[in-house]
Amino acid sequence: MRTRGAILVANVVTGLALGYTVSRIGFGDYAELNRMFTFQDLRMFFTFAGAVGLIICAFALLRVRRTPGRIHAGVVPGAVLFGTGWAISGGCPAIPIIQVAGGYVPALVTILGVVVGIRLCRWANGRYFHLDRGSCGL
Repeated sequence: MRTRGAILVANVVTGLALGYTVSRIGFGDYAELNRMFTFQDLRMFFTFAGAVGLIICAFALLRVRRTPGRIHAGVVPGAVLFGTGWAISGGCPAIPIIQVAGGYVPALVTILGVVVGIRLCRWANGRYFHLDRGSCGL
């Protein structure tokens, strides 16, 4: 029987294992990510590509299908902002948490930036754009 507590424990254990693995691979290290984004060291790039390939295989085995629908206007600028922030900060929104846990205190600035960015996005969308939030939950 699945209980909320069991699911929470499973999520915490899985999250810690993923965080440890991601940290050990080097995705929490700004210098490593910088070398990946500037194509100076392809090890991280191939690790990332391998993870994408692995999830594609898992989705195919589990027969996960994309829900048909149209991509709204916020996807492309959002993707550009996300990628730019990732390149500047040295990590997607989860990596700064790993960096802080590893003792890299400047990552707190990145976490603050993520929080401010989410709030600005919600405000701008509510006031100007009125884009469908879909599954994003802006």
